[in-house]
Amino acid sequence: MIRKTPRLPAIDGDAVVKEALGRIKVPSRRAFLQRSLTLGGLSLLTGCAIVDEESVETALMRVSRFNDRVQGWLFDPKLLAPTYPESMITRPFPFNAYYGEDEIRQVEADSYRLEVTGMVADKHAWTLAELQALPQTDQITRHICVEGWSAIGKWGGVPFSSFLARIGADTSAKYVGFKCADDYYTSIDMPTALHAQTLLTLSYDGQPLPPEYGFPMKLRMPTKLGYKNPKHIQAIFVTNTYPGGYWEDQGYNWFGGS
Repeated sequence: MIRKTPRLPAIDGDAVVKEALGRIKVPSRRAFLQRSLTLGGLSLLTGCAIVDEESVETALMRVSRFNDRVQGWLFDPKLLAPTYPESMITRPFPFNAYYGEDEIRQVEADSYRLEVTGMVADKHAWTLAELQALPQTDQITRHICVEGWSAIGKWGGVPFSSFLARIGADTSAKYVGFKCADDYYTSIDMPTALHAQTLLTLSYDGQPLPPEYGFPMKLRMPTKLGYKNPKHIQAIFVTNTYPGGYWEDQGYNWFGGS
C-alpha cells in the first residue's frame, strides 16, 4: 500500500515573519536585525550568494526593504511623538540639506503653485494664499537626523490628514510622494500621511517659514527621520506605485521611522 504524502497548505511568508516578530520582545528584535548584518546573515536573510560588491549591495537592499516592512508593521498610527515647551526650542535651529547654505532655493511666493495629482478628486493647483487660509495648528517636536543629531523646533501649518481629506485623496492608496523646488523628492506610507502630527508646514516659531527651513512649505513628521521631511514642496501625488526617494534610491531605509 502506497501512502500519499499529505499536501501542505501554501505558506504566507509575510504573515509568518510578522507573527514571529510579534512574539519576540523589542530588544531581541533589534539584536536579531543587528546580528543579521553580517555576510552570512545577509545570505541567510536574502537568499543571495555574497560573492562580490554588487551581490552585497543587492542583499543590503533586500534587507532594507525587509526593514521597511517590519517598521510598517510596528508603526502605531495612534501613537504620538513627544512634544515640548517653548523653553526647549533649539535656537538657532540647524540648517540641513544635501547642499550648502549658499545654495538654498529661493521660491517666489506670488507665483508659487502646489501641484496635486494622482489618486485624488480635486487636482487644482493651490496658491500659497489658499494654503494659508486653511485651518492651522502648531507643534513643538524633535527633529531627528540620521547623522546622529537632533533639535527641537516649533512648526505651524495644515494637518496633512485634513488636507488629504479636502482634496479627496484615496486613503486606501499605499503612498504619498513629494517633488521639491530643490530637486529633492521622497515618499511616505499612507498611515504616516494620516498621522495626527504630520503637518504641511507653513511657519516656523510663529513666523513665515524661512527659506533655509523650506519656504514656502515643507512636510513635518516627528515620527520620521529628518531626510523624510521634504522642503520647498512643489508637488504632491497619491499613488500605489512605489515612488522611492532621493536618499532612498541610494540605499537609505525607505520607511525612515524615528
